[in-house]
Amino acid sequence: MKLNLGCGDRHQAGYVNVDICEPADIVFDLSQFPWPWETSSVDEVISDDFIEHIEGDKKIALMNELHRVLVPDGLLKIQVPTTDGPGAWCDPTHKSWWHQNSFWYYTKGNPAYERFHKPYGITACFHVQTEKLWEWEGMPLLTLELRAVK
Repeated sequence: MKLNLGCGDRHQAGYVNVDICEPADIVFDLSQFPWPWETSSVDEVISDDFIEHIEGDKKIALMNELHRVLVPDGLLKIQVPTTDGPGAWCDPTHKSWWHQNSFWYYTKGNPAYERFHKPYGITACFHVQTEKLWEWEGMPLLTLELRAVK
């Protein structure tokens, strides 16, 4: 199974398109945990301009849930506006703010992960496959491909 989370009107063929309202294939509030998918049941997740719409105090729960549903070595594709520019701050529906260093806390081998994952309650563990900073209409975006370590 492949999921396109927070799809809005950008449906992806071959994916289950999920959002809080129609026209999603599945209408579900993704800020509520646990999600309706079994542990290790999803091969790939697209999160294109979605995670910044989840409350900041739920960042760890969000990353833990993404990791939970992915199969071992499952692929997580994230695109998010970074705090390096106005894109993160200008949208009034953004509820959390991300920077490329935010993902250190979920990356196996990174000193931030190794030191803090247990006391912070982080069960998510990923390897960064690709990381790219780029701009769209003057707004810095971060695109990551992460592999679930289980």
